[in-house]
Amino acid sequence: MTLSLALACLWAFVANVLAMLPSRDNLWRRAYFLIAAGVPILGFVTWQNGPWVGLLVLAAGMSVLRWPIIYLARWINRSVK
Repeated sequence: MTLSLALACLWAFVANVLAMLPSRDNLWRRAYFLIAAGVPILGFVTWQNGPWVGLLVLAAGMSVLRWPIIYLARWINRSVK
């Protein structure tokens, strides 16, 4: 396992632990932190392992952070109309 995939697994573990802890702001502050940490890790995974593995890691990250993706899609949909 490459270092980038180990970091991606660590990111997924931390994301799941953070999701289990109670929060007053519906986990948005943690989501921003996970996005900021996940984007460079995703780039590192793609650089080391290729675009197909990068897409799989992107899909895994999107499944963990699904609400920011849903709100982004709604915002884009409102902006286009």
